[in-house]
Amino acid sequence: MKLPVYLYGHPVLRAISTDVTPEYPELKKFVADMWETMYNSDGVGLAAPQVGRNDRIVVIDADPVADAFPECKGRKFTLINPEIEILDGPVETRNEGCLSLPDLSESVPRVEHIRLKWVDDDFQPHEEEISGFLARIVQHECDHLEGKLYIDHISAIRRQLLRAKLSAIITGRKRVDYPVRYAPQKGRK
Repeated sequence: MKLPVYLYGHPVLRAISTDVTPEYPELKKFVADMWETMYNSDGVGLAAPQVGRNDRIVVIDADPVADAFPECKGRKFTLINPEIEILDGPVETRNEGCLSLPDLSESVPRVEHIRLKWVDDDFQPHEEEISGFLARIVQHECDHLEGKLYIDHISAIRRQLLRAKLSAIITGRKRVDYPVRYAPQKGRK
């Protein structure tokens, strides 16, 4: 089932997510719905807060960007309760976009090398060192679990320059091709 993507300004995007336990109701169905939603929205990653749930769940399929970033070839994950450790290495600034901030992109500095620990949707543990653009995707999606958006990593001046576009998203004047949920407004359901 395609779920609506919650857009910038909705409070669910700013809440810190809670850990998921094996007793999570209908976990596999929810994860399948997240995959369908991500693909329907042309994303490479989606975090549970983006579909209205503050649970520590992320899906990533980085393969669509593998032509430009070979480390993404064939990389598909379901991350439950992911933990990131920043490893030594360079910080790279690259453009990022987000399904919750449609039609916007900004240059965001991020480390290029991380260690990722998670469990999959069968609660089997995994640990891996990840580098390059794939590390950026993982960090971006895991930021959602902490109530952070990529625009939190840009300068105050850049955010000020985006103010009108952000306001259009918040007030529901921004239209997109996938189902969305706008921020609550007085007089709007």
